[in-house]
Parts: sequence; C-alpha cells; structure tokens
Amino acid sequence: MDISLEDKNLAEIWQQIEKVMNEQPKPLHHMSIVYQFELSGAECGTYQLIIHKGTARVEEGAPLESECTLIMSLEDFKKLIQGTLNSTTAYMMRRLKVEGSLGLALRLETMLRQYRLS
Repeated sequence: MDISLEDKNLAEIWQQIEKVMNEQPKPLHHMSIVYQFELSGAECGTYQLIIHKGTARVEEGAPLESECTLIMSLEDFKKLIQGTLNSTTAYMMRRLKVEGSLGLALRLETMLRQYRLS
C-alpha cells in the first residue's frame, strides 16, 4: 500500500502512517516501544509513535516516556519515512539527532522499509 506524502500536512501524514501500520500490523506484532519525533520547520512539533503489541498510535506532544527521540526537520522526516533518507547517513551528516537508543532508531528504519511509503 502506498502513502502519498505530497500535498499533505503533518497531521495528515501521521494519520496515514497510523492507518497503514494498523492495516498491516505484522511488523509490529512483538514490539512495545515509544518513538518520539521532535520536528522543526514549517510545521514543527513533538509527536510520539506508540507501538504496542501489533497496534500503532500517534499522539501529539509527549504524553509517555520515550525510549528513542529523533530530532530532525520536517523535510528530512518525510524523506526518512519514504525511504529516500538513510538514518545512518542523516545521523553522520547531523541532519538527524538521536536521544536515547541509537539501536532503536536504526530498528525504526528497518521497520519502515516493510511499509511502502511514497
């Protein structure tokens, strides 16, 4: 399933991500993790992707303690979820900052590859 990110605002992008992940929960089945995203740019904000036993939920703000926080621009976030920005390269180029577990950040990229985001 493709998710088109063009002409979508940040709230719509998160809705699409949540929808696709919940329609295809197999990659999430054994996960229980909270990813936090600190996004800068035209539509800045803090969001959490909460994955728990096969379901994904997105919350604005930081209601839960996160194990991995990714800090980046909105444009780089779009590229990351589309698969056109490698997280390791972005980290080395300082386009992505990670607080908490770097391993979980890399695991996120691996998980996102299982979804077709365009």
